[in-house]
Amino acid sequence: MASSTLCNLLLEFSPSKEPILESGVIELLCSLTQSDSPALRVNGIWALMWRGKTPFEQEETSSRTEVAVQTFPTFLDWSLICGHYSHGKQIMQAVTLILEAEHSAEVKEQTLCILANIADGNTAKELIMTNDDMLQKVKYYMGHSNVKLQLAATFCVSNLIWNEEDGSQDRQDKLREMGFVDALHKLTQSTDPNLSDRAKTALQQYLA
Repeated sequence: MASSTLCNLLLEFSPSKEPILESGVIELLCSLTQSDSPALRVNGIWALMWRGKTPFEQEETSSRTEVAVQTFPTFLDWSLICGHYSHGKQIMQAVTLILEAEHSAEVKEQTLCILANIADGNTAKELIMTNDDMLQKVKYYMGHSNVKLQLAATFCVSNLIWNEEDGSQDRQDKLREMGFVDALHKLTQSTDPNLSDRAKTALQQYLA
């Protein structure tokens, strides 16, 4: 509970942020990222991500993220379900950071799966659709050489454009303009049957 409170106090617009940073809290946060407790590791990592960092510190924090990325789904779902829009933006930034950094394919696949799962909610859809950088990352991984990354990225697109969800037409139109339909058509020709089937399922949403 104490570490969760500390995360909130280090948010970008918190008046307590600078005094806490000046008190030498960074060493404590770094120690949390090495904890045996997954919850403490996550809180330590998120607190470090939410403060201002030098490029060197960003690299250090990014490497720690890989250790705890398996514990992200519960934390992400909790933040978005609670409707904390400001937290949601931080989450999108963190997901982008993971997808840009030199992480393993397994970590990036897990991150894309997390993104696909949270794209099932209306608040998350809005956060993703208003983040062009995030959408470009998803499209990039649709064309990646790793089939698992392609599958995860395509799954994310499927959830964004699903016809039964409110606002699906607007999302479909925007993704079409950004070249996602062309990317899906290419994936239907994949030699991997799971990937081609998933791409065909996504394209059907445009025809329904």
